[in-house]
Amino acid sequence: MQTLKQTSNDLLMISESEYPFEVFLWTNQAQEPLTNQKILQLTGHPLETSIETVELDYLFRNCTKEKEWHDEIQKQNVQKYQLLVKTLKDTLANINVYRIGTINIDVYIVGKTSSGDLVGLATKIVET
Repeated sequence: MQTLKQTSNDLLMISESEYPFEVFLWTNQAQEPLTNQKILQLTGHPLETSIETVELDYLFRNCTKEKEWHDEIQKQNVQKYQLLVKTLKDTLANINVYRIGTINIDVYIVGKTSSGDLVGLATKIVET
């Protein structure tokens, strides 16, 4: 968890708005399959809330690729996002990204630790 906190510190999830990342830990939750219903329960959302699963690389597709028009700060941020994705992949197994809701979307990046817990990052994105 500490590694994820350090890697995601000072980064914002970019969409129509920008939100920070928060590290979370769900202890003893990795024994059962992680269904959409279970994710909604763990995150405190009503069971009828829409939920979508996307790939980790898809979520960060606009943050991890350097563009020729980027200035130095933007290039540094691309490297930070690349490190964040690498850290997630190196430290967690079976990573899934859940997008919960519409327009103001809660995003949960969830993976399993070697100790059997679920750990990840939560943030928000806005898509109108």
